[in-house]
Amino acid sequence: MRGKPPEHFSVDRLTTPIGPALIVTDVDGALRAFDWEDHTERIMELLRLQYGAVELQDARAPKAIRSALTHYFNGDLDSLKQIEWRIAGTPFQRKVWMALVKIPAGTTMTYGALAARLGAPNAMRAVGHANGSNPISVVIPCHRLIGANGALIRYGSGLARKRWLLTHEGVEL
Repeated sequence: MRGKPPEHFSVDRLTTPIGPALIVTDVDGALRAFDWEDHTERIMELLRLQYGAVELQDARAPKAIRSALTHYFNGDLDSLKQIEWRIAGTPFQRKVWMALVKIPAGTTMTYGALAARLGAPNAMRAVGHANGSNPISVVIPCHRLIGANGALIRYGSGLARKRWLLTHEGVEL
């Protein structure tokens, strides 16, 4: 019995101040994943978990996505709102990811506060797990979640990048 055919996505690279990034888009030009090139294995695993078998081919990302990301890294924090993206994931993961995009640039929130906002105040660990499974780093701003004591914890692309992103957005650490 044959399984589902692989999803076909395009991958492009973007130079950022914190390293080369991978932009993964679908046939319609929607963003499906964004992370740094030194975390290729992580991004491939997240794509596999959400879509099953995935095949990537090198191709230029849509100009609008490249432009919005470049503008973000150059200081236009609102430019990310222009990016069309799609997510898979479980219903709870999608609920967390949709809540993350509502956290304004320049602010942070604790895992517990987000869990409470979602109506599940005891689900801090589940929120943390969903946050760590986010395939669209930066655009879905998982870096804006911090520990209850204000500590920078848990960022799949490294705490140095999380610190840079938050500082870039004006968060005083």
